[in-house]
Amino acid sequence: MSIQPISGKATPTAIATKPATTAKEKSAAPQITESAKDNVDFTAVAKEITKAFESSQGTAVIDENRVQAVKDALSKGSYPINAEKIATKMIQIEREQFNNSR
Repeated sequence: MSIQPISGKATPTAIATKPATTAKEKSAAPQITESAKDNVDFTAVAKEITKAFESSQGTAVIDENRVQAVKDALSKGSYPINAEKIATKMIQIEREQFNNSR
């Protein structure tokens, strides 16, 4: 293909081609040996994290019995609510968020 300039003369364009490889060149390519394969070693911490994650897979995220017990206690009015403890915790969370936002 050539691009025709305004003058009407053809401008040759060069197309780069990759030379074909011969069978001899292909066989000279480096071969991967067993000792040259990638190797991954996990640290003891990573192994412990994996072990903990696997052991927690069978455990429910939410304890439905505990949720129902709290709901029942709240509806009966027998669930102890410590307003001072709640307020202290809220202040603590606010301070942590403020300090982390700086």
